[in-house]
Amino acid sequence: MWKKGNPPPTLLHPEKWCEELNHFISQCLIKDFEKRPSVTHLLDHPFIKGVHGKVLFLQKQLAKILQDQKHLNPVVKTRHERMHTRRPYRVEDAEKYCLEDDLVNLEVLDEDTIIHQLQKRYVDLLIYTYVGDILIAVNPFQNLSIYSPQFSRLYHGVKRASNPPHIFASADAAYQCMVTFNKDQCIVISGESGSGKTESAHLIVQHLTFLGKANNETLREKILQVNSLVEAFGNACTAINDNSSRFGKYLEMMFTPTGAVMGARISEYLLEKSRVIKQAAGEKNFHIFYYIYAGLYHQKKLSEFRLPEEKPPRYIADETGRVMHDITSKESYRRQFEAIQHCFRIIGFTDKEVHSVYRILAGILNIGNIEFAAISSQHQTDKSEVPNAEALENAASVLCISPEELQEALTSHCVVTRGETIIRANTVDRAADVRDAMSKALYGRLFSWIVNRINTLLQPDKNICAADGGMNVGILDIFGFENFQRNSFEQLCINIANEQIQYYFSQHVFALEQMEYQNEGIDAIPVEYEDNRPLLDMFLQKPLGLLALLDEESRFPQATDQTLVDKFEDNLRCRYFWRPKGMELCFGIQHYAGKVLYDASGVLEKNRDTLPADVVVILRTSENQLLQQLFSIPLTKTGNLAQTRARITAASRSLPPHFSAGRPKVDTLEVIRHPEETTNMKGQTVASYFRYSLMDLLSKMVVGQPHFVRCIKPNDDREALKFSRDRVLAQLRSTGILETVSIRQQGYSHRILFEEFVKRYYYLAFRTHQTLLASKESCVAILEKSRLDHWLLGKTKVFLKYYHVEQLNLLLREVIGRVVVLQAYAKGWLGARRYKKVREKREKGAVAIQSAWRGYDARRKFKKISNRRNESAVHIQAGRPSDQNHDLHPAVAAGTRGTVQVQDGREPGNHKVLRGSIDHKSSPQAESNNCHAETSSYSPAITEKNWHSQAQSSSKGYNVFAGHSVKHPVSGTGSLSSRTCHAAPDHPGLSPSRGAPAKPDSKNDLAQKQRTPRRRCQQPKMLSSPEDTMYYNQLNGTLEYQGSKRKPRKLGQIKVLDREDEYYKSLSPVDSIPEDDSTHPFFFPSSSKGASFAQH
Repeated sequence: MWKKGNPPPTLLHPEKWCEELNHFISQCLIKDFEKRPSVTHLLDHPFIKGVHGKVLFLQKQLAKILQDQKHLNPVVKTRHERMHTRRPYRVEDAEKYCLEDDLVNLEVLDEDTIIHQLQKRYVDLLIYTYVGDILIAVNPFQNLSIYSPQFSRLYHGVKRASNPPHIFASADAAYQCMVTFNKDQCIVISGESGSGKTESAHLIVQHLTFLGKANNETLREKILQVNSLVEAFGNACTAINDNSSRFGKYLEMMFTPTGAVMGARISEYLLEKSRVIKQAAGEKNFHIFYYIYAGLYHQKKLSEFRLPEEKPPRYIADETGRVMHDITSKESYRRQFEAIQHCFRIIGFTDKEVHSVYRILAGILNIGNIEFAAISSQHQTDKSEVPNAEALENAASVLCISPEELQEALTSHCVVTRGETIIRANTVDRAADVRDAMSKALYGRLFSWIVNRINTLLQPDKNICAADGGMNVGILDIFGFENFQRNSFEQLCINIANEQIQYYFSQHVFALEQMEYQNEGIDAIPVEYEDNRPLLDMFLQKPLGLLALLDEESRFPQATDQTLVDKFEDNLRCRYFWRPKGMELCFGIQHYAGKVLYDASGVLEKNRDTLPADVVVILRTSENQLLQQLFSIPLTKTGNLAQTRARITAASRSLPPHFSAGRPKVDTLEVIRHPEETTNMKGQTVASYFRYSLMDLLSKMVVGQPHFVRCIKPNDDREALKFSRDRVLAQLRSTGILETVSIRQQGYSHRILFEEFVKRYYYLAFRTHQTLLASKESCVAILEKSRLDHWLLGKTKVFLKYYHVEQLNLLLREVIGRVVVLQAYAKGWLGARRYKKVREKREKGAVAIQSAWRGYDARRKFKKISNRRNESAVHIQAGRPSDQNHDLHPAVAAGTRGTVQVQDGREPGNHKVLRGSIDHKSSPQAESNNCHAETSSYSPAITEKNWHSQAQSSSKGYNVFAGHSVKHPVSGTGSLSSRTCHAAPDHPGLSPSRGAPAKPDSKNDLAQKQRTPRRRCQQPKMLSSPEDTMYYNQLNGTLEYQGSKRKPRKLGQIKVLDREDEYYKSLSPVDSIPEDDSTHPFFFPSSSKGASFAQH
């Protein structure tokens, strides 16, 4: 029992805390464990239940309290009081890190709170903020060190709440959705001009290439260089943005099903070609003109491209007159030119193509310098001419065309009336319009060709596409909403495009979501938002839409800008259109981002965008192959060059008679007709191109799941760390950020069908072998197993919050990770077992191979030894002493060949008889073998002394041979006939009496019996003469007696009889050599140990 004087501890100042917290603390600190509540009871405490959904708010409040306590009661800790933890909690700048990363978590939701949060984060250089799954990016107008590869690794497949908001997180979310759901994705970047859309697109491409981890490092470098190259040709300096996109760009990055990047494709829309010929005050032409001028100036190549070094061309000159000074002195222009050359080289353009591009750009600048003057003649007073031919010749030289034909095309035009061709002269204004139209057409087609060429060089391998299909992540970077002091036709098209993007955003975020609530029977509070559908109808509908009325008025030759404005006022009767008083050629539009006043001067001419056929014909006859290609490929409905499909050679058949006469035929390009090719180019206007471009863009965007990035411009002065509350608030209102926060807070941004949900998250709650139906019960089981809350089930769909999908994906990734680990271990074990079996099999194979080799090697060596022994035996036998040549039979001495035939007497009672016959044949071979005999074996039946003397005599050159053989009876049953040979008369081992047989004494018999027997299997002499062969055959036949166990011997081999052989044991050396034999001697083999030597 605890003492009463020792109560449980309490808070220091209970009055400062709420009653629920005091009670909770008192319950937790009860000392008596029997009375202390358990953890499950504490979790049901009202204080704990009230914390759900307020974690971030409480963390912020707690950090603030700790900070205040630290300032009020600073305590200097001693050394022994210091606590060492793995993750020390720092309260310094706690408020900075506790700011809301997601505006949806704000309890108080109004404009002031959102502006305050954005401003505080912007001051701390936290430029990114979440609104649910939508990212807000405030332009910092300075370089930040948060885009390095280290940050790319930080935002790779992790939970979004694990790191601060970042543009990389949005790219990673799109990438993970693509890989997980196997579905195309679309990242829509929107905002005003100068809000940072282009840079955001750069960063997204950078991170996607990092996530894609292309096996080909060159492909990654190409994709990263694409934006730089395209922006050099499509971006320009405006009054509010130094790098403003003057075209719409939709970049599609293509990935394999495993997530590896394999290619890219660019779609370009609505290039502002009018900027080539004229720019507003304070603005500049496209970047590439300044880059190339500076690069050629520093390379001393201006004269090669016929460009002046002192006075700038008219198309890039400004009112300040400092263009040439900036071009020649600014180092940035030269570096940019080198960067563009590097981009061309990395992407894959050839040097010839790059040179042709430079020539066309230089030709455009030279065309702008052509001036016209009016001349009067007897019949015509409005004819124009070129007073200064230098500019004309420079342009014609760079474009590789005839200056006379160029002048004719600019100052006159052909009219075909009733089959007759009439050439009419152009006025000065008309000639200037043709010149400018030619420049715009050259630049627009060149830009389109560069984009098509990039797509060709970056297209994925056809084998990969055919095998796997692949997926795309599209990135939309389009010109932002613009409102200048003077807004013309270009700003009207740009703002209409932004209206379309805003409508796409509203449909996905608001309209479609609330429509799903109604269809699925979900009780949700509707969110009011500004729908710009009526405004889009006013622009795009037919036949009374603004663009339709513009096209209609452009078809009338006598129409003027004034009649156009009047038509607008008569037909566009809605609250979005008004016409200001006192301004004749102006009209106003109420856009989603605010009111904009447009100047209608020149709108009709810009919309017509006519290019005379004479100019097209002249450019098709150019010797520059690229220039021929630009004007031989037809245009699509979006106004771009069709992608070339095939290249064939054709004559200049499109040339009129007065141009083709006397001209050699040139090579032009013919292409397979594009499916979207326009058939009647005369009816196409800029407005029609614009309408088809919007349709094409939307058709690509709606395929993928959208991800939105809303860029905010903090001030109009482009200053860092300057936050204009009014300017930001206007953008938030126009883009619907406030309504977006509300619907993300209350609504369900993810709506998934039951079947798809069960198929996707099946493994979170069920085993692999289980078969499930796509029902509510299965979905509920998965959701409960995942411990999610605040979800709803409709009739056919699961309604989830924006953060639920991320949580489910992380859980699924964890489960799949475990499965992968188990599979890895199982596959490793199986692989090890297979390897062990293969290794054992290889070892056995190695042993077999080694055994076979050793056997082969042993047999080879044995064969060598046998051959060497046989050669030695032949050599010894050839040098054995014999009778003198003069004692031989005359026929033998004359070189006759003796053939010995051995026959076996088969009659009973008859003894085996050896018969010898000599065949006398005279031949060159016989003569060459004179005085030479061959013996089947040798039988030393003489003493060792006689043998040595015999060897000495053989060294003196005596030959041993069998002269002739006669029939000789042999006594003894089963005995063979013995062979004798003639001995030399002077041989010391023979008896003095000639012809008498030598009788072996007892010592010789004893020595013969004591000789070492020949080993079994020892190879005898090989038969190498016809006599031996015939003798061997006869001998085989003789020995084939009935009851014999011997097998016929092979040709060339004689089995030497061992003393263990029964047949050999039956023979006696003495009995086999009869003493009273009077026949001629010859050698006869008796045994492997020795042979009987007898002399007749």
